Amino acid sequence: MSASKDLVIGVDSSTSACKAIAWDRHGRAIAESRTTFELISPHPNWYEQRAEDWWDALCKALRELAAQVGAERFAALCITHQRESFVPVDETCQPIRNAILWVDDRAVAQVAELDRLVGNAYLHDLTGKGPSTKQSLPKLAWLQTHEPDVMRRAYKFLDVHAFLVQRLTGRWVTSLPCADPMGLIDMRRGTWATDLMSKLGLNPDQFVPIALPGSVLGELSEAAAQLSGLRAGLPIVAGAGDGQSAGLGANITTVGKAYLNLGTAMVSGAHADDYVADRAFRTLCSPIAGAFVPEEVLGGGTFTVSWFVEHFAADLRKIDLSVSPEEVLETAARKLPPGSLGLMLVPYWNAVMPPFWDAKATGITLGWTGAHRREHFYRAILEGIAYEHRLAMEGIAAATGHAIDEYILMGGGSRSPLWCQIVADVTGKTVKRASTAEATNLGAGILAAAAAGWYPSVRAAAEGMTSTERTYHPHEATHLVYDKLFNEVYREVFPSLQKAVDRLSDLTYGYGG
Repeated sequence: MSASKDLVIGVDSSTSACKAIAWDRHGRAIAESRTTFELISPHPNWYEQRAEDWWDALCKALRELAAQVGAERFAALCITHQRESFVPVDETCQPIRNAILWVDDRAVAQVAELDRLVGNAYLHDLTGKGPSTKQSLPKLAWLQTHEPDVMRRAYKFLDVHAFLVQRLTGRWVTSLPCADPMGLIDMRRGTWATDLMSKLGLNPDQFVPIALPGSVLGELSEAAAQLSGLRAGLPIVAGAGDGQSAGLGANITTVGKAYLNLGTAMVSGAHADDYVADRAFRTLCSPIAGAFVPEEVLGGGTFTVSWFVEHFAADLRKIDLSVSPEEVLETAARKLPPGSLGLMLVPYWNAVMPPFWDAKATGITLGWTGAHRREHFYRAILEGIAYEHRLAMEGIAAATGHAIDEYILMGGGSRSPLWCQIVADVTGKTVKRASTAEATNLGAGILAAAAAGWYPSVRAAAEGMTSTERTYHPHEATHLVYDKLFNEVYREVFPSLQKAVDRLSDLTYGYGG
């Protein structure tokens, strides 16, 4: 590696934008560029994107990044991305329909049908994933029923990483932790689950070869170099899905600690050296080859906070333009006692994956009295998401046999000191805030740095390129209050109401008569 190549590129192609960041060998962001793209909703709860927009946004972001620091300084590039989203393409990698996104919920009926055909227990043990509309598998089944011509015409079905890598290098290939969230990987073997595909009428030839994370997949082609502003021949490194990449960017590479990404969705995960499948969580392949990530995903993370502010506190924007509504609510909520004066919230605003795996689930609030105001609701949201995090992490610790004593927080929600302290108080564990809000992108940068030879291993790169900036310790008296609320109330709320909640969804959302 030339001494002049002192930067690597991390690319995060998310649900809303493509962000490219130039990282140095110490994990410092030297320059960045971001380009957004459109979210398309052709029907309620259907979400799609034009895959061509992913490519255009990537090229624009890379051109702007190269213009800031110089293309000759880059040693390698690695992509992380929105998971489960996929696009069918022809032999020239041209999309033959819009990509279907992870957040899309059109395949509720197919989730039930998959249980009938092969069994949820079998699927979870094989793929590490419980029944969920978020994964690609039920949406592929939906295409079989509703768009059979697309199934016949598709040369390949590509995850976001595979699509962008093909455009960058001309190679049809993806990374194991990028393909894995689709729900079609045999986790023990680290290969496509061809027996499962055969049972479901899927053609394994329509899925690309799989490489290990951190390996060099190919080099930037001359054509892609002209479009992106980068030098031809730049090594393109196998990445990981955004959840796993966030864990790497928080240096979750050994047992005993976990990360909590308080983004639009709440994603939290730990490290496991061995494969374990359990209903309490879903299991993914790690950015560290051969390891695994037991993970919780809650669709209603900061999404729920944003929803509340937009619909119940928009007037606060007019009071003081220098202070956000969230800051106003946080100031008021900080003065409230733990437990929000008896108001409790189960944050299933976007259904629930582990541990209940219920696509019909909706949010629950209980304990309302005339004494409650919107700051109580705001605090109850923060507490409810913290309770849900604890529920998931206790399930992971029990199944893996490894206690979790420390959490690394990241994402937009980690900028709330109150929320960080609530997580520490609810869990009774030490909480540290990641030094960068871009831990997901940094995870890609770490894989690129290791592939470029800056460090002897991915673990060494993670150790050298990550840090934390503030620590929150649990307050003993507050933890005791939350501990009783969690164990004696929160654990029981959804299981007690699940039958009624599901029937309500059946009768009002058309899931069943």
